[in-house]
Amino acid sequence: MVYPTRGQSKMAEIIDMQLMRYINLFSQTTRVQTTKCFVYNNQIVFAVPKAKVSEAIGRGADNVKKLNGILRRKIKVVAMPALDSREGIGKFVEAVVNPIEFNKVEVKENSVTISAGRQSKAALIGRNRTREKELADVLKNFFHITKLRIA
Repeated sequence: MVYPTRGQSKMAEIIDMQLMRYINLFSQTTRVQTTKCFVYNNQIVFAVPKAKVSEAIGRGADNVKKLNGILRRKIKVVAMPALDSREGIGKFVEAVVNPIEFNKVEVKENSVTISAGRQSKAALIGRNRTREKELADVLKNFFHITKLRIA
């Protein structure tokens, strides 16, 4: 998880040692630099600049397969979101929760509402609300959104 520390601005972030190891391994394997890594739904998700996504995945998904084998966990590479646009939040959420489908994402100031059908809603929330909490943490760290609602 990425947490702002006391005395630092909201933009300053601390990455725990395990995520730092994942980022270093990712950079060595793919030759693509990133500072954004998080865990969602037992997958390690790396956010890279949009222009570098295909390079990070590799030809025939070779880089992702290699990382899957080394870490023994699923790996997902997504485009880094546009931090200033509301569309960026929707596309980022869609990429992170893929293959779960939802109807729409509404952004109002510091809250996000995700509208989904019954099956998708259950999948987005997860057992004991684990996926909902993980997604809320991700949105808080990337966009400083304090409230997530799944309807």
